Amino acid sequence: MGLPSWPGGPRDSLPTAPPDPDPIQVWLRTALPLEPPRSAWQRWGRNLALFLLTAASVFLVGGLRTVDVPGQGALLAIDAWSGARLAIGLLSILLAHEMGHYLAARYYGVDVTLPFFIPFPFSLVGTLGAFIRIRSPIPHRRALFDIGVAGPLAGFAVCLPVLWLGIREATVQPLATEAEGLFLGEPLLFRWLTQLIHGSVPADHTLLMGPLGLAAWFGLLVTALNLMPIGQLDGGHVTYALLRDRAHAISRIASWVCVALIYFGPSWILWAILVRVLGRHHPPTRDDPAPIGRPRVLVGLLSLVVFVVCFVPDPIVFSWLDFFEATGLNRMRAPAR
Repeated sequence: MGLPSWPGGPRDSLPTAPPDPDPIQVWLRTALPLEPPRSAWQRWGRNLALFLLTAASVFLVGGLRTVDVPGQGALLAIDAWSGARLAIGLLSILLAHEMGHYLAARYYGVDVTLPFFIPFPFSLVGTLGAFIRIRSPIPHRRALFDIGVAGPLAGFAVCLPVLWLGIREATVQPLATEAEGLFLGEPLLFRWLTQLIHGSVPADHTLLMGPLGLAAWFGLLVTALNLMPIGQLDGGHVTYALLRDRAHAISRIASWVCVALIYFGPSWILWAILVRVLGRHHPPTRDDPAPIGRPRVLVGLLSLVVFVVCFVPDPIVFSWLDFFEATGLNRMRAPAR
Protein backbone atom coordinates (compact mmCIF):
# COMPACT_ATOMS: atom_id res chain seq x y z
CA MET A 1 0.00 0.00 0.00
CA GLY A 2 1.57 3.26 -1.12
CA LEU A 3 1.70 6.58 0.74
CA PRO A 4 -0.36 9.41 -0.69
CA SER A 5 1.41 12.28 -2.36
CA TRP A 6 1.42 15.70 -0.62
CA PRO A 7 -0.23 18.52 -2.51
CA GLY A 8 2.24 20.09 -4.85
CA GLY A 9 4.70 17.24 -5.05
CA PRO A 10 5.41 13.52 -4.82
CA ARG A 11 5.96 11.54 -1.72
CA ASP A 12 9.71 12.39 -1.60
CA SER A 13 8.69 15.96 -0.76
CA LEU A 14 7.41 14.89 2.65
CA PRO A 15 8.66 17.25 5.37
CA THR A 16 11.68 15.89 7.18
CA ALA A 17 12.70 16.36 10.79
CA PRO A 18 15.27 19.09 11.43
CA PRO A 19 18.87 17.89 11.76
CA ASP A 20 20.20 17.14 15.18
CA PRO A 21 21.77 20.20 16.74
CA ASP A 22 25.50 20.38 17.18
CA PRO A 23 26.25 18.68 20.53
CA ILE A 24 28.90 21.28 21.31
CA GLN A 25 26.43 24.13 20.84
CA VAL A 26 23.87 22.30 22.96
CA TRP A 27 26.46 21.84 25.71
CA LEU A 28 27.41 25.52 25.59
CA ARG A 29 23.78 26.63 25.80
CA THR A 30 23.15 24.43 28.82
CA ALA A 31 26.51 24.99 30.55
CA LEU A 32 26.67 28.77 30.15
CA PRO A 33 23.60 30.49 31.60
CA LEU A 34 22.27 33.59 29.91
CA GLU A 35 23.50 36.86 31.38
CA PRO A 36 20.81 38.23 33.69
CA PRO A 37 19.36 41.61 32.71
CA ARG A 38 21.23 44.50 34.27
CA SER A 39 19.42 46.70 36.73
CA ALA A 40 18.92 50.44 36.28
CA TRP A 41 21.76 51.01 38.75
CA GLN A 42 24.12 48.92 36.61
CA ARG A 43 22.95 50.47 33.32
CA TRP A 44 23.07 54.15 34.21
CA GLY A 45 22.59 54.72 37.94
CA ARG A 46 26.21 54.41 39.04
CA ASN A 47 27.36 56.45 36.03
CA LEU A 48 25.01 59.28 37.00
CA ALA A 49 26.10 59.08 40.64
CA LEU A 50 29.80 59.32 39.68
CA PHE A 51 29.04 62.21 37.31
CA LEU A 52 27.27 64.16 40.06
CA LEU A 53 30.07 63.45 42.54
CA THR A 54 32.62 64.58 39.96
CA ALA A 55 30.65 67.76 39.25
CA ALA A 56 30.56 68.53 42.98
CA SER A 57 34.27 67.79 43.33
CA VAL A 58 35.23 70.05 40.41
CA PHE A 59 32.90 72.78 41.68
CA LEU A 60 34.50 72.73 45.14
CA VAL A 61 38.05 72.77 43.79
CA GLY A 62 37.22 75.66 41.48
CA GLY A 63 35.28 77.69 44.02
CA LEU A 64 36.97 77.07 47.37
CA ARG A 65 38.72 80.19 48.65
CA THR A 66 40.50 81.31 51.81
CA VAL A 67 39.25 84.67 53.13
CA ASP A 68 40.98 86.67 55.85
CA VAL A 69 38.37 88.03 58.26
CA PRO A 70 39.56 90.62 60.78
CA GLY A 71 39.45 89.19 64.27
CA GLN A 72 38.66 85.65 63.05
CA GLY A 73 41.65 84.76 60.92
CA ALA A 74 41.41 82.78 57.69
CA LEU A 75 38.06 81.25 56.84
CA LEU A 76 36.97 79.04 53.96
CA ALA A 77 34.46 80.43 51.49
CA ILE A 78 32.92 79.34 48.18
CA ASP A 79 33.09 81.43 45.01
CA ALA A 80 30.10 79.83 43.28
CA TRP A 81 30.67 81.57 39.94
CA SER A 82 34.29 80.38 39.68
CA GLY A 83 33.33 76.86 40.72
CA ALA A 84 30.49 76.74 38.19
CA ARG A 85 32.71 77.96 35.35
CA LEU A 86 35.35 75.32 36.04
CA ALA A 87 32.71 72.57 36.35
CA ILE A 88 30.80 73.56 33.20
CA GLY A 89 33.90 74.10 31.08
CA LEU A 90 35.77 70.97 32.16
CA LEU A 91 32.85 68.53 32.29
CA SER A 92 31.68 69.70 28.85
CA ILE A 93 35.05 68.73 27.39
CA LEU A 94 35.25 65.39 29.19
CA LEU A 95 31.62 64.51 28.43
CA ALA A 96 32.08 65.31 24.73
CA HIS A 97 35.19 63.10 24.66
CA GLU A 98 33.50 60.10 26.25
CA MET A 99 30.24 60.45 24.34
CA GLY A 100 32.23 60.53 21.11
CA HIS A 101 33.50 57.04 21.99
CA TYR A 102 30.07 55.91 23.19
CA LEU A 103 28.09 57.00 20.14
CA ALA A 104 30.66 55.59 17.70
CA ALA A 105 30.61 52.25 19.53
CA ARG A 106 26.81 52.13 19.50
CA TYR A 107 26.81 52.94 15.78
CA TYR A 108 28.81 49.76 15.12
CA GLY A 109 26.74 47.66 17.53
CA VAL A 110 29.55 47.32 20.08
CA ASP A 111 28.41 46.70 23.65
CA VAL A 112 29.71 49.66 25.66
CA THR A 113 28.94 51.30 29.00
CA LEU A 114 28.07 54.89 29.67
CA PRO A 115 31.01 57.04 30.87
CA PHE A 116 32.43 56.50 34.35
CA PHE A 117 33.68 59.81 35.77
CA ILE A 118 36.36 59.80 38.46
CA PRO A 119 35.95 62.39 41.23
CA PHE A 120 39.18 63.37 42.97
CA PRO A 121 38.92 66.57 45.02
CA PHE A 122 42.59 66.44 45.97
CA SER A 123 43.77 67.18 42.42
CA LEU A 124 44.31 70.36 40.43
CA VAL A 125 40.84 70.29 38.81
CA GLY A 126 38.86 67.93 41.05
CA THR A 127 38.79 64.91 38.73
CA LEU A 128 41.06 62.33 37.14
CA GLY A 129 38.96 62.22 33.96
CA ALA A 130 36.53 59.58 32.76
CA PHE A 131 36.45 56.28 30.88
CA ILE A 132 34.06 53.84 29.23
CA ARG A 133 34.16 50.04 29.14
CA ILE A 134 33.87 48.12 25.88
CA ARG A 135 32.32 44.71 26.64
CA SER A 136 32.30 43.06 23.22
CA PRO A 137 34.84 42.53 20.44
CA ILE A 138 35.41 45.23 17.81
CA PRO A 139 34.12 43.99 14.43
CA HIS A 140 36.87 45.44 12.20
CA ARG A 141 39.59 48.08 12.01
CA ARG A 142 37.23 50.68 10.55
CA ALA A 143 35.09 50.48 13.67
CA LEU A 144 38.19 50.46 15.89
CA PHE A 145 39.49 53.61 14.21
CA ASP A 146 36.18 55.46 14.41
CA ILE A 147 35.60 54.53 18.06
CA GLY A 148 39.15 55.47 19.01
CA VAL A 149 39.38 58.79 17.19
CA ALA A 150 35.84 60.05 17.87
CA GLY A 151 36.56 60.79 21.53
CA PRO A 152 39.65 63.02 21.20
CA LEU A 153 38.27 64.91 18.21
CA ALA A 154 34.91 65.54 19.91
CA GLY A 155 36.60 66.67 23.11
CA PHE A 156 39.02 68.87 21.16
CA ALA A 157 36.14 70.50 19.27
CA VAL A 158 34.43 71.46 22.54
CA CYS A 159 37.76 72.50 24.07
CA LEU A 160 38.37 75.17 21.40
CA PRO A 161 35.62 77.63 22.45
CA VAL A 162 36.39 77.01 26.13
CA LEU A 163 40.05 77.78 25.42
CA TRP A 164 39.15 80.96 23.55
CA LEU A 165 36.96 82.20 26.40
CA GLY A 166 39.51 81.13 28.98
CA ILE A 167 42.37 83.07 27.39
CA ARG A 168 40.13 86.11 26.92
CA GLU A 169 39.30 86.16 30.64
CA ALA A 170 42.96 85.64 31.62
CA THR A 171 45.05 88.67 32.58
CA VAL A 172 48.72 89.46 32.05
CA GLN A 173 50.34 90.11 35.44
CA PRO A 174 53.89 91.05 36.51
CA LEU A 175 55.89 88.06 37.69
CA ALA A 176 56.92 88.69 41.28
CA THR A 177 60.31 87.52 42.51
CA GLU A 178 58.73 85.25 45.14
CA ALA A 179 55.70 84.33 43.06
CA GLU A 180 53.28 81.89 44.63
CA GLY A 181 50.96 79.48 42.87
CA LEU A 182 51.34 76.73 40.34
CA PHE A 183 52.93 77.35 36.96
CA LEU A 184 51.65 75.31 34.02
CA GLY A 185 53.33 74.48 30.74
CA GLU A 186 51.74 75.94 27.62
CA PRO A 187 50.87 73.72 24.62
CA LEU A 188 51.41 75.17 21.16
CA LEU A 189 47.73 75.96 20.66
CA PHE A 190 47.64 77.76 24.00
CA ARG A 191 50.63 79.88 23.01
CA TRP A 192 49.18 80.75 19.62
CA LEU A 193 45.84 81.91 21.01
CA THR A 194 47.59 83.85 23.79
CA GLN A 195 49.67 85.65 21.15
CA LEU A 196 46.55 86.34 19.10
CA ILE A 197 44.47 87.71 22.01
CA HIS A 198 47.02 89.32 24.35
CA GLY A 199 50.00 89.83 22.08
CA SER A 200 53.53 89.01 23.23
CA VAL A 201 53.73 88.46 26.98
CA PRO A 202 56.94 90.06 28.37
CA ALA A 203 59.47 87.75 29.98
CA ASP A 204 58.87 89.33 33.43
CA HIS A 205 55.09 88.82 33.15
CA THR A 206 52.84 85.78 33.23
CA LEU A 207 49.31 84.91 32.12
CA LEU A 208 47.04 84.52 35.13
CA MET A 209 44.31 82.06 34.15
CA GLY A 210 40.78 81.81 35.46
CA PRO A 211 38.54 78.73 35.76
CA LEU A 212 37.76 78.44 32.03
CA GLY A 213 41.44 78.68 31.12
CA LEU A 214 42.26 75.94 33.60
CA ALA A 215 39.45 73.77 32.21
CA ALA A 216 40.72 74.23 28.66
CA TRP A 217 44.34 73.57 29.67
CA PHE A 218 43.32 70.29 31.32
CA GLY A 219 41.21 69.40 28.28
CA LEU A 220 44.22 69.86 25.99
CA LEU A 221 46.35 67.74 28.33
CA VAL A 222 43.77 64.93 28.41
CA THR A 223 43.52 65.00 24.61
CA ALA A 224 47.29 64.77 24.19
CA LEU A 225 47.71 61.95 26.71
CA ASN A 226 44.92 59.91 25.15
CA LEU A 227 46.32 60.34 21.63
CA MET A 228 49.66 58.78 22.56
CA PRO A 229 50.07 55.70 20.30
CA ILE A 230 50.25 53.21 23.17
CA GLY A 231 48.27 50.01 23.73
CA GLN A 232 44.67 50.64 24.76
CA LEU A 233 44.84 54.43 24.66
CA ASP A 234 42.86 56.22 21.95
CA GLY A 235 46.06 56.80 20.02
CA GLY A 236 46.83 53.11 20.34
CA HIS A 237 43.48 52.25 18.75
CA VAL A 238 44.12 54.65 15.88
CA THR A 239 47.66 53.38 15.35
CA TYR A 240 46.58 49.72 15.29
CA ALA A 241 43.75 50.49 12.89
CA LEU A 242 46.10 52.27 10.47
CA LEU A 243 49.39 50.37 10.96
CA ARG A 244 48.37 46.97 12.19
CA ASP A 245 51.71 45.17 11.79
CA ARG A 246 53.83 48.04 13.17
CA ALA A 247 51.53 49.14 15.98
CA HIS A 248 53.22 47.08 18.69
CA ALA A 249 56.68 48.44 17.88
CA ILE A 250 55.36 52.00 17.89
CA SER A 251 53.62 51.34 21.21
CA ARG A 252 56.86 50.09 22.78
CA ILE A 253 58.80 53.12 21.56
CA ALA A 254 56.13 55.55 22.78
CA SER A 255 56.04 53.92 26.22
CA TRP A 256 59.79 54.41 26.56
CA VAL A 257 59.40 58.01 25.43
CA CYS A 258 57.06 58.45 28.41
CA VAL A 259 59.85 57.18 30.64
CA ALA A 260 62.29 59.64 29.02
CA LEU A 261 59.85 62.50 29.73
CA ILE A 262 60.59 62.02 33.45
CA TYR A 263 63.72 64.05 32.67
CA PHE A 264 61.53 67.19 32.55
CA GLY A 265 60.15 66.58 36.02
CA PRO A 266 58.61 64.05 38.42
CA SER A 267 55.08 64.75 37.19
CA TRP A 268 55.61 62.16 34.41
CA ILE A 269 56.42 59.28 36.78
CA LEU A 270 52.80 58.30 37.43
CA TRP A 271 51.89 58.43 33.73
CA ALA A 272 54.91 56.33 32.73
CA ILE A 273 53.85 53.69 35.27
CA LEU A 274 50.20 53.84 34.19
CA VAL A 275 50.90 53.17 30.49
CA ARG A 276 52.99 50.15 31.44
CA VAL A 277 50.19 48.83 33.67
CA LEU A 278 47.60 49.33 30.91
CA GLY A 279 49.82 47.35 28.55
CA ARG A 280 51.47 48.05 25.21
CA HIS A 281 49.83 45.25 23.22
CA HIS A 282 46.64 45.81 21.23
CA PRO A 283 44.29 42.86 20.61
CA PRO A 284 43.07 42.18 17.05
CA THR A 285 39.59 42.88 15.78
CA ARG A 286 37.25 40.20 14.43
CA ASP A 287 38.13 41.06 10.82
CA ASP A 288 41.58 42.65 10.75
CA PRO A 289 42.21 42.12 7.00
CA ALA A 290 39.21 44.28 6.03
CA PRO A 291 40.45 47.52 4.39
CA ILE A 292 40.20 50.76 6.31
CA GLY A 293 39.97 53.25 3.43
CA ARG A 294 41.97 56.36 2.51
CA PRO A 295 39.67 58.94 4.18
CA ARG A 296 40.48 57.48 7.59
CA VAL A 297 44.18 57.88 6.86
CA LEU A 298 43.55 61.61 6.43
CA VAL A 299 41.59 61.72 9.69
CA GLY A 300 44.49 59.90 11.33
CA LEU A 301 46.86 62.63 10.14
CA LEU A 302 44.44 65.20 11.57
CA SER A 303 44.57 63.45 14.94
CA LEU A 304 48.38 63.61 14.78
CA VAL A 305 48.17 67.38 14.27
CA VAL A 306 45.78 67.65 17.23
CA PHE A 307 48.26 65.71 19.37
CA VAL A 308 51.14 68.02 18.40
CA VAL A 309 49.27 71.25 19.21
CA CYS A 310 47.96 69.84 22.53
CA PHE A 311 51.11 68.18 23.87
CA VAL A 312 53.43 69.87 26.34
CA PRO A 313 56.60 68.19 27.72
CA ASP A 314 56.31 69.92 31.11
CA PRO A 315 52.58 70.18 31.93
CA ILE A 316 53.31 71.21 35.51
CA VAL A 317 56.43 73.35 35.79
CA PHE A 318 57.97 71.48 38.70
CA SER A 319 61.58 70.52 38.09
CA TRP A 320 63.61 67.93 39.92
CA LEU A 321 65.39 70.78 41.75
CA ASP A 322 62.01 72.05 42.95
CA PHE A 323 61.15 68.50 44.02
CA PHE A 324 64.36 68.12 46.02
CA GLU A 325 63.85 71.49 47.68
CA ALA A 326 60.20 70.73 48.51
CA THR A 327 61.06 67.35 50.05
CA GLY A 328 64.22 68.56 51.78
CA LEU A 329 66.40 66.06 49.94
CA ASN A 330 68.75 68.84 48.85
CA ARG A 331 69.79 69.29 52.51
CA MET A 332 70.84 65.69 52.89
CA ARG A 333 74.56 65.14 53.10
CA ALA A 334 76.61 62.01 53.00
CA PRO A 335 77.89 61.06 56.47
CA ALA A 336 81.42 62.15 57.21
CA ARG A 337 84.00 59.42 57.24
